[in-house]
Amino acid sequence: MATIKDVAKHAGVSVATVSRVLNSSPQTRPDTVSLVKQAMATLGYRPNAAARTLVSKKSLTIGVVVADVSDPFFGTLVKQVDTIAHQRGHQLLIGNGYHDAEREKQAIESLIQNQVGALIVHSKALDDDTLRAYAAELPAMVFINRLIEGLEDQCVYLDNYRGAFLATEHLIQLGHSRIAYIGSDHCIEDTQQRERGYRDALIAHDLGKHSGSDTTQGWMAFAPPNEQGGETAIKALLSHNEHISAVFCYNDGMAVGVITALIDRGFQIPEDVSVIGFDDSLVARYLHPKLSTVRYPIAEMATEAAEIAIARLLNSEAPTRNGSYQPVLIKRDSVKHK
Repeated sequence: MATIKDVAKHAGVSVATVSRVLNSSPQTRPDTVSLVKQAMATLGYRPNAAARTLVSKKSLTIGVVVADVSDPFFGTLVKQVDTIAHQRGHQLLIGNGYHDAEREKQAIESLIQNQVGALIVHSKALDDDTLRAYAAELPAMVFINRLIEGLEDQCVYLDNYRGAFLATEHLIQLGHSRIAYIGSDHCIEDTQQRERGYRDALIAHDLGKHSGSDTTQGWMAFAPPNEQGGETAIKALLSHNEHISAVFCYNDGMAVGVITALIDRGFQIPEDVSVIGFDDSLVARYLHPKLSTVRYPIAEMATEAAEIAIARLLNSEAPTRNGSYQPVLIKRDSVKHK
């Protein structure tokens, strides 16, 4: 990344002149301002947000980057960060990354350019090196649902693999052997971890050859991780496999779609097919039947992420860290003994 010295050299001016331009000093000639800004654009220079904040002593804003704020899961994350920020007298700025590397990059850089003092990032598409570079530029950056080597103290994350294993094993312990998996078609580590947890639970109970060992056997289907995606995926499975006795879903939204499609086809839940989700979102408690699921403590995780970010911003003592969160199986009415 370009430095202020690089900009000064490219523009043929002093570092002090570049600094005056950055701070909008009225003593700087218009043609010099134009020259410096052109050099900044050419080099892709972006002033260090933390340093500019310290110099200007302006009130600080907390930024948060999520995949899609319209998703209830990310809505909960944002709301909790906003609650903590409001309690500490800060405002919130939000960026959406949509699990796309370029969109995530744009969201992070836009918030940094808006001089946020701290930033909570949910990134699945950008690589670790890129995120380390951003963290070096903005020390009060915290990553949620991500573990990055070398930045462990700035990461708050969940064991997705364990959650999927627990859900699948619960179905097996209730006597189910014909267990399908409805997964997300997003190419992110959560998808891989939950699918692997499902597969490994089957293998651990000698069911690997029965179901889930090969997508061509008709035991797994993938679609967008929402209600419509769940409905589409289970319909695809049922078109060539009606021997399913239980379904583990990537998230609660997909589980809602699965249950709707099954009921539309005349199945009773859980008498004919048991269904279990992942997240323990609000809908899980109000669906009929109430949805068995794996609790993803996103509100608690978002709280911790916000508190760590603000502590780093203010150079104060960080709260007692949890860091790694463990999923919890929530038993309700959508699952029964085979």
